[in-house]
Amino acid sequence: MGNELPHEHSQDRAPEHSHQHAAHTHAPASFGRAFAIGTVLNIAFVLAEAIFGVRANSVALLADAGHNLSDVLGLLIAWAASALATQRPTARRTYGLRSTSILAAMMNAVVLLLAIGGIAWEAIGRIGRPEAVVTSTVIWVAAVGIVINGATAMLFMSGAKSDLNIRGAYLHMAADAGVSAGVVIAGLAMAATGWFWLDPIISVVISAIIAIGTWGLLRDSVNLALNAVPAHIDPAAVDTYLRQLPGVTGVHDLHIWGMSTTDVALTAHIIRPDIVDDDDLLISTAHVLHERFNISHPTLQIERGHGPHDCHLASDTVI
Repeated sequence: MGNELPHEHSQDRAPEHSHQHAAHTHAPASFGRAFAIGTVLNIAFVLAEAIFGVRANSVALLADAGHNLSDVLGLLIAWAASALATQRPTARRTYGLRSTSILAAMMNAVVLLLAIGGIAWEAIGRIGRPEAVVTSTVIWVAAVGIVINGATAMLFMSGAKSDLNIRGAYLHMAADAGVSAGVVIAGLAMAATGWFWLDPIISVVISAIIAIGTWGLLRDSVNLALNAVPAHIDPAAVDTYLRQLPGVTGVHDLHIWGMSTTDVALTAHIIRPDIVDDDDLLISTAHVLHERFNISHPTLQIERGHGPHDCHLASDTVI
């Protein structure tokens, strides 16, 4: 990912207005191999878990198999979005397909919530009518699940903090590892006590824990889809920085939004009554916005703030 110097654009060559655009070409880190490995491992484990779940008469194992199947879908969605986000812009789609990563993160959150909802519903129905299960089979199959899902989650850990789409894939795998761990605990407890009602109870508890963790993914992805300021950026701090630039007396029409799960854009009008060499200011400002606030795509319009060309967007109530 190369960081190019920002280019200066203008609507006209009059001194009252100038636009600065930081043309960084950021692409999400490649996790193609991680997606491929995770998908193959999970498909194989789903088949094994479903077979042994039927043999052991364990709703926890069958529910976990269904959960793993939803995670295969989640991995494929995230993988497709990760690939589409690297496509070049076109005359019609001037940002390319970067926003598909936002849609994928949102879809992953919804799929995960639906999957655990199904698990909880089935488990609740079994609480009042627990059935005997083959605990040894449950324990060993779930233990394998911890290894497979935990290892797959580790493949995405490095990108989970910086890319919401990768975070969705990571949460799917980590959630599966958690479900499998709960199944192992339930199996050990049932083997020791004969309390077979623990099988559905553990499923309900784990579903609730996963739902709480998934809510943050859904909230952040919806916010990005609605062009909200990304959670890791403080808009007040950005505004303060711009107002402290040399010669700047005011800032308005400031907008910050995510073009994808990794790229952030900014537009703002800055008032600078005494226009001198704006290129140096624009280039240095773009650099600081990128390094300090992780804003890779800033566009700044410089205005004098007085005279016949007052900006109609100066009011905070105008969008």
